[in-house]
Amino acid sequence: MHDPAPNPRPTLRQKRRRADAAAALLAGAAALLGAGCGTAPPRPAVDAADPLQRLLVERGLAPEDRPAAAAPAGADGAQVVVAALNFLELPYRRGGSSADLGFDCSGFTQHVYALTLGLALPRRAEQQATGAGLLAVARDELQPGDLVFFNTLRRTYSHVGIYVGGGRFIHAPRSGAEIRVESLRVAYWASRFDGARRAPAALASAAAGPAAYTAPENTANALR
Repeated sequence: MHDPAPNPRPTLRQKRRRADAAAALLAGAAALLGAGCGTAPPRPAVDAADPLQRLLVERGLAPEDRPAAAAPAGADGAQVVVAALNFLELPYRRGGSSADLGFDCSGFTQHVYALTLGLALPRRAEQQATGAGLLAVARDELQPGDLVFFNTLRRTYSHVGIYVGGGRFIHAPRSGAEIRVESLRVAYWASRFDGARRAPAALASAAAGPAAYTAPENTANALR
């Protein structure tokens, strides 16, 4: 599996700054989208009016010479991505579905969707892919916040993550690793891509206003 060298663990102060910055950008995204502001067509430069795109660029998750997403993110998708990014570097825990103890891949997506959209996804990855209520999405139509599925255990839909834009996704990879962002273009993931799903706007019961999503501060000592 693609497994780059781990980065130094951030301090609590750095984590708090990341969370505060993410919350501010999410508030800006919600305000712009709620006001009906249109998104300019894709262009090489980063769009300063797109808070989600700025967030991805500032975190080094999208190259600055092309747009972060192939399609504009809706308010729901922006909330999903910002919330998910706040759990970066949280250790993987097999069977985990708690921000205090850690997540496995489907526990992570289940938690983020419940937190941001109020949707109760099934617990297992294959159940999330095949259950009623989510819409199938083609790879070339991915939008931030979509669920992306992979065959990593020689069975369909055995792994799941969340698309963040710019051809990248965030996921809880495996035991001994941490939640991280990776590229769909990496050969390992490209060859195992199984499809994507999206929550219809009619099913999403997002909160009335933007909220600050922060990763727990005690996760460094919560796991082995």
